[in-house]
Amino acid sequence: MASVAVVAASERLADHLVRALRESASVRVCERAPADRRLTIHDADWLQRFDTVVYAPPGHDRTASAPDLTAASALFDALTRTRLAQLVAVSSAAIYSADHHNVGLMDESAFITDRGRDIVRRWMAFEHEAGHTVPAETVVTILRPAAVVDGATYFSRLLAGPVAATYPGHDPTIQLLSPADLAAAVRAVVERRARGVFNVAPAGGVPLKQALRLAGVTRLPIPRTVQRLARAVLAPLGLAAPSEQLTYIQYLWTVSGDALRREVGFTPSRSSAQAILELRGKSTAGAPQFDEFGMDPDYIGRYCRQLFHFLHEYYWRVEVEGLERVPRQGRGVLVGMHRGFMPFDGTMALYDMVRRVGRIPRFLVHPSLTKFPFLADFIGKLGGIMACQENGDYVLERDELLGVFPEGIRGAFTMYKRAYTLGKFGRDEFVRMALRNRAPILPFVTVGSAEIYPILGRVDWNWFTRYTEWPFFPVTNPFPLPTKWHTRFLQPMHVEQEYPPEAADDPALVRRISVEVRQRMQATIDDMLLRRRSIFSGTIFDHVEKTS
Repeated sequence: MASVAVVAASERLADHLVRALRESASVRVCERAPADRRLTIHDADWLQRFDTVVYAPPGHDRTASAPDLTAASALFDALTRTRLAQLVAVSSAAIYSADHHNVGLMDESAFITDRGRDIVRRWMAFEHEAGHTVPAETVVTILRPAAVVDGATYFSRLLAGPVAATYPGHDPTIQLLSPADLAAAVRAVVERRARGVFNVAPAGGVPLKQALRLAGVTRLPIPRTVQRLARAVLAPLGLAAPSEQLTYIQYLWTVSGDALRREVGFTPSRSSAQAILELRGKSTAGAPQFDEFGMDPDYIGRYCRQLFHFLHEYYWRVEVEGLERVPRQGRGVLVGMHRGFMPFDGTMALYDMVRRVGRIPRFLVHPSLTKFPFLADFIGKLGGIMACQENGDYVLERDELLGVFPEGIRGAFTMYKRAYTLGKFGRDEFVRMALRNRAPILPFVTVGSAEIYPILGRVDWNWFTRYTEWPFFPVTNPFPLPTKWHTRFLQPMHVEQEYPPEAADDPALVRRISVEVRQRMQATIDDMLLRRRSIFSGTIFDHVEKTS
């Protein structure tokens, strides 16, 4: 049986840790380190009494968003003089950073770089020292919990005050962990003597605006430049969080707790919404549930009834053929072409799926669409998720429709003279996702969308491309033209019936399927162009499906 010492700066978290560990049948004794001082190398004699140490370091400032590395180093030095069986170091999911490239629901294998950010750098240094300072035979367990609302951290203060300063146009999904759930996770890894790095993620996230609403906090959107100037003065005085901390309420940084569930058998019992209500002393019964990537069906429904309906039916007068080929249930990979560099063709496809098929597809999007305020909020609520194979698998495993534009951002920036010639289909990842998840491929093409923003020239402006992550500055008209659109859904390709999931590992087969999809789409585009008589009017289909 283990004897455990708890060293935690947060009073509330320490209480939960001691209580949870004392309730464990695998723990003989559990004591908390003196709360009035930090342990140093001189405390090795006290630590010798225990074979397990649980360490949640103090913060280096009042936000407690990153560890005090001096205090951590002193404790780790003290542990070198003990015969420790296990060290449980409580790190943070903030180590993954928060920026517009973050794909969401990251696992422990995600590549981590500090990108010059002090919060990330400090957590990286903390984890490195935890793994390399203690004796080699010690089982080192590093937990990376989502934002813990224990009353001492930045997020605790954000949700406990009367007013919260936020960034306008950004409403990322955040994960908030109850200290009781973190304590239960610690107990689980102590009981299993689990070695390695594990995320601790709550059951579901919550959009920032909804989180503040649940907490009864008034949201105060303040522009980024104003906040940075103010915090540059107030943060050194301890009167505000540093500007770097605000990226965590600007961009997505959610993590996956699958490894902890799979290897240790632990899953937090409270959702992010319940953790907020618990922090505020409210009943957690009937707490709302939210999508893990921020998709909002009510938001989508409003836009489909209003703006999208106007654009689809009256401005671009989209005529559609072949929607009956889209399955009303089950998984599928929608493969389309993207033109006009703005995401209008994706939103019109979304409208068709919602109003005529009764389904909400999730489109994989380029990071540049989530970088800018308001556009990031808009894309996220419509179900857009960062383009990567993990997110594609996430959608298909839940029997949903996944939307992809395999030409990538280069397709969106195709010059108008080649607008209806499909480019290279990137790395053919959409085929692998379809094969791996046993999903049919559902190609569709649109003629007319390329003319709303015809790209007639380009300006290679280095600053612009670095800032926007676009390939160049497009020379086009300043507003979308009211062209006539024609969309056709092709016959599904049932690769799930022809090949096993292992076929996803066959590069030649994957490439052959991708080429076939591209050829079918290009042949359909060519046929539609031959039928079209005008960019702004006319029909090319024998049967046009109407919105129900």
